[in-house]
Amino acid sequence: MQAPQTVFVIGECMIELQRAEQQQEQKPAMAYRFGGDTLNAAVYMARQLDAGRHAVAYVTALGSDSLSDDMCASWQDEGIDTRCVQRLADKLPGMYLIENDAQGERRFHYWRSDSAARHWLRGPQAPAILQQLAGARHVYLSGISLAILPPADRELLLATLAQCQAQGGQIIFDNNYRPRLWESADAAASAYHRVLSLASLALLTLDDEDALYGPADVAQVLARTGALGVPEIVLKRGAQPCIVSFHGVVEEVAAQPVANVVDTTAAGDSFGAAYVAARLAGQAPAMAAASGHRLAACVIGRRGAIIARTEMPAG
Repeated sequence: MQAPQTVFVIGECMIELQRAEQQQEQKPAMAYRFGGDTLNAAVYMARQLDAGRHAVAYVTALGSDSLSDDMCASWQDEGIDTRCVQRLADKLPGMYLIENDAQGERRFHYWRSDSAARHWLRGPQAPAILQQLAGARHVYLSGISLAILPPADRELLLATLAQCQAQGGQIIFDNNYRPRLWESADAAASAYHRVLSLASLALLTLDDEDALYGPADVAQVLARTGALGVPEIVLKRGAQPCIVSFHGVVEEVAAQPVANVVDTTAAGDSFGAAYVAARLAGQAPAMAAASGHRLAACVIGRRGAIIARTEMPAG
């Protein structure tokens, strides 16, 4: 029996704080859970992939504290391989606070400047992990996965991704662009150009594209990304239909309406995870996009980045 292929997902998980709902006259309180763009994607991928055919491994670093212990345990409960999670004794996980407006839109406050995940390429297991990534069949990362790294570490990761691609591995890139994490917009654009030139699938959010490169229409974004050699491009546009371009064939796939948007956290992450899981299962791009919309609609109707397994859409 053939061993499952591993999807290596690179990034950072943080402690997610949200204001707990309180009864009148009670003091404010905080509830916490765990989240982060690629971790959200890893969880949703692991829930949907056939475990006999594909495994999901998370690549990051955590501290040696009790919250880091809880994080690892929760990922293992989701079926995620944590052997590429390094534990750094002198570091802690990052933290962020989400505030939502009446429409469910988010405002983030971060405490992550020296988080363990920023140092994963300097941990003792890093050389062995990079060797695994160089020979991987599938590697998933985001703009945030690149942005949190010091420039020298980013160069090392990009070189490893180039080795992976040269050996037939598939690079999947989500463009999540957070300007405050980058030294400059030029540094971000250069890194994006390099990783997209290696990518077999680009998951792009139109707002992030506009924030980095300036406003452009759909045709211009597809042309810019396609010119780098990316054969499969998905352009996410919130509640509007997404655009899927596969080897130059462009399709529009309608989003699933949501009556009550509670929290848009992980909308794009869950869409991307469902899309990748469907594509790895052999579904056509348009069907995969419909799966992405279906999961994202469930996620934004509930509070928090990762919904309960029981709330996952059927099928």
